[in-house]
Amino acid sequence: MSEQAALDILAIAAHRDDVEQTCGGVLLKSAERGQQTGILDLTQGEMGTRGTAEERGREAQKAARILKVAWRGALDIPDGRVENTWENRLKIVRVLREQRPRVVILPYWQGRHPDHYNCSTLGYEACFLSGLTKLGKTHGFTEPEDLDAIAALAPHRPYKIVYASLYYDVRPTFVVDISAEFERKVDSLLAYQSQYDDQAAGSGLFPMRDEVRKRLETMAAHYGLLGGVKYAEPFVQKEVRVEDDLLAIPVKSL
Repeated sequence: MSEQAALDILAIAAHRDDVEQTCGGVLLKSAERGQQTGILDLTQGEMGTRGTAEERGREAQKAARILKVAWRGALDIPDGRVENTWENRLKIVRVLREQRPRVVILPYWQGRHPDHYNCSTLGYEACFLSGLTKLGKTHGFTEPEDLDAIAALAPHRPYKIVYASLYYDVRPTFVVDISAEFERKVDSLLAYQSQYDDQAAGSGLFPMRDEVRKRLETMAAHYGLLGGVKYAEPFVQKEVRVEDDLLAIPVKSL
């Protein structure tokens, strides 16, 4: 991982292409505001019905360029086995301490795919662990070989964690207007040609390429309607939001 400015936003997801679907528009919008954005994929996609991990790696970099992210990395957690273990938490801690994001986006903590909701809990606990000053400097655990390297990095805990909730039917806390970014969000997902080009493999499981765009548009339009914009992405936060000026609250009630 090359040295760079600390990230403003880091999106963490289980699989390559999860971020593009759930919060790609937000990352692009943020990057175009001059913010430093990044993506951490926990797995490399080796269990996918279509394509190989190597193909998905190349496609992930292409998608990252479309979304203008400053950094993208992938861990070696087995695809289909994203588990909340001490070792996996430390793998994420190392990235958090190196990239030092102010905001972390995680998947919502419920869903159909175990990798997604396990990623949520795993990411949250890694964010907490990353802020512990004495991490790696006490005894009593079976430690990974690189714990000394992690302990040598300065502690870091993100200021804010928000949850991308597109994969689960829950009312969002807030939505982000991605009307101007929507078409490039679609392009970033379709950069995964091994997954979304029409083909025989997985034809009974995967939608046709033209249908992918229609589905994205339908979901983005639904959440846009909730917020009074054309297209939006949904998010949940656990904290209560503070408002100082009732006249400045966006979105009409009537």
